[in-house]
Amino acid sequence: MSLPDGTALGERLRSGDRSVAPEVLNLVENRSAAARPQIAALLRSVSPAVLGGEAKGHIVGVTGPPGAGKSSLLSELIRAWRGAGLSVAVLAVDPSSRRSGGSLLGDRARIAFDPADDGVFIRSTAAAGRLGGLAPATREAAAALATAFDIVVVETVGVGQSETDVAEVADTVAVVVQPASGDTLQFLKSGIMEIPDVLIVTKSDLGEVALRARRDLSAALRSVGDRETPVVAVSSLSPAQGIDDLVTAVAEHRRRLDLAARRLAARRATALADFAAEHGEQGLRALGGRRAAERRLAEANPGADVPSLVDLLALEAASA
Repeated sequence: MSLPDGTALGERLRSGDRSVAPEVLNLVENRSAAARPQIAALLRSVSPAVLGGEAKGHIVGVTGPPGAGKSSLLSELIRAWRGAGLSVAVLAVDPSSRRSGGSLLGDRARIAFDPADDGVFIRSTAAAGRLGGLAPATREAAAALATAFDIVVVETVGVGQSETDVAEVADTVAVVVQPASGDTLQFLKSGIMEIPDVLIVTKSDLGEVALRARRDLSAALRSVGDRETPVVAVSSLSPAQGIDDLVTAVAEHRRRLDLAARRLAARRATALADFAAEHGEQGLRALGGRRAAERRLAEANPGADVPSLVDLLALEAASA
């Protein structure tokens, strides 16, 4: 089977053609050596250097432990965003099947939406054993889809405090906490405290226990000097509560964000990680070490895509 043309896919995304999303996902999820040049071509064609700036889409990471109500919450968020006329793509990262390696749940299994609505695209992808909560192709998929969609949600598999990768791909990270389950205490103990841009307490219909969780989280944020991260209580039961407040909080974070700086840092960090994974310590030593590699990336074109940055490091390492 022939591979799709990555450059052509990127051109269609740049024109606002959201119907190409399944083909884009199929390409970036193809981890064969033959697909790599086309994936690189796709990412180059939607890079800031080609777009003349960052992609318009707001990449929102939604993460939290299993059973916290992420999928029900996303169903309500999609309804609210679509009501505001925004297109939405959701990359739902599910646990991997040990037998097939694929997603255990599959497309659309957990998130309610209108399948006839061409302004919504949902794809479940397998975590493939990644503890960080992201599938290997999630970064490429989010970067590509942000060119054509207004909102790109990355929902991560719930594996507790190791869910940190999402902070490197999302513009805004929303951490979901379930009251009366021990989640609040776990959150306070773990390194995840540094991740959220928005904190969400689900199941606010539980009453006092939800209010207590919200108070505890707000106090914990104040104790570390954080007076900006909002803590929003929501309920996905009909009628839903707090969803409009959450939509506002997410949009306000995007408004205050230095988007170009955040995405630039993420691209360079990803390029260094990808280079190290492919070339190992020997490759880093050829560049003069990790810090020398970071300095070289800092000198590169800020609009360069990740594969181009990796190629730059590889070329320098080979000529060293």
